[in-house]
Amino acid sequence: MTDLIRPFAALRPRQDTAEAVIAPPYDVVDVDEARSLASGRPESFLHISRPEIDLPQGTDPHSDEVYATGSSNLKQLIDRQVLEREASDCYYVYRLEDGDHSQTGVALAASIAAYESGRIHRHELTRPDKENDRVRNIEALNAQTGPVMLAYKADDTVDALLAEASASTPLLEARGQHDVVHTIWRIGSADAVAALTQAIDALGDLYIADGHHRSAAAARVAADRRGGSKSADAAPEYFLGVAFPDDQMQIFDYNRVVRDLNGLSADALLAAASDAFAVESADTRAKPETAGSFGMYLEGRWYRLESRARNAAGDPVENLDVRILHRDLIEPVFGISDPRTDPRIDFVGGVRGIEALEQRVDSGRAAAAFALYPTSIRELMAVADAGLLMPPKSTWFEPKLADGLLTYVLDG
Repeated sequence: MTDLIRPFAALRPRQDTAEAVIAPPYDVVDVDEARSLASGRPESFLHISRPEIDLPQGTDPHSDEVYATGSSNLKQLIDRQVLEREASDCYYVYRLEDGDHSQTGVALAASIAAYESGRIHRHELTRPDKENDRVRNIEALNAQTGPVMLAYKADDTVDALLAEASASTPLLEARGQHDVVHTIWRIGSADAVAALTQAIDALGDLYIADGHHRSAAAARVAADRRGGSKSADAAPEYFLGVAFPDDQMQIFDYNRVVRDLNGLSADALLAAASDAFAVESADTRAKPETAGSFGMYLEGRWYRLESRARNAAGDPVENLDVRILHRDLIEPVFGISDPRTDPRIDFVGGVRGIEALEQRVDSGRAAAAFALYPTSIRELMAVADAGLLMPPKSTWFEPKLADGLLTYVLDG
């Protein structure tokens, strides 16, 4: 069997328990949001992915008690048969429907060896604290509960196989956060499994779209469990993923807010921005409509910024809007060199709307906000193909995969 992917026997809800279990990804809600979403929903997977919600407020989310609580909660759902394990290894068609948008991919176990060799491309650095949290979560549960969103270059053969498999009755369907509908079909026959394995292997590469901390944590767990020897068939040598064709994926803007003006007045900031951007006042919200254009919200007013440097270099990273904004304004003017660690900068997914940027500034939680044009999936792939890294918080994929519908158990 190929060293890129393989089928797996998922731990999953039944159709009649799916709506009770489905939960948003652990990392898109804070503890207060998680507690609110899980209130009155004892079977919500948030009790497993964010178990601190079942402990007193103020509990350290990285304490031993938190991970033990998550393990206990998972065991209870299994014991009560809210979750059940597939009898054999399968692939799963996974469809996301968000209003008029639909994307159909395949849930699979992706090879850690392919991840380590670069056949499954990464494009972001990870934060050690978040990676450590996922390692402890996997070890406590002996399972990977949050799927990594993967991308592949659209392929007619793979699309046809998924279309054929999804023509039957779904295994389960559930409506998740933001009314996104998640529908899953099983691909279990030996011939269909072999055909899909071969077709995806023939693609050559996969790309991590969303889930760098999950995949990095899975690789660390695999390394820890090898014990001096490596078995390509061992469950920990794979991680849970759902791969979608690139032409169906949807990326929103990932915007920036800055806590203070680094000692500058608003006029001084506008003058400094003019060194690298053409700046003009806007009568309406300055939501960018093209690459190289930015909106800035400052003291209750919107401004349009047009980069003078786009396409000045052939480097695929240097031409990214997130890089241009950081290189030409955030770092030299605001004095923020590392957006991964500097508390003076924060990030707002475009799914929250441009009004969320105004709210941050108008409430005093930020001094300035910047609206960006979305990074494209092709830009992401170009960076990954070049062996380079994207700037932090470059992409916000929507809709999101759910936690709880498919879990990858590391041992039998």
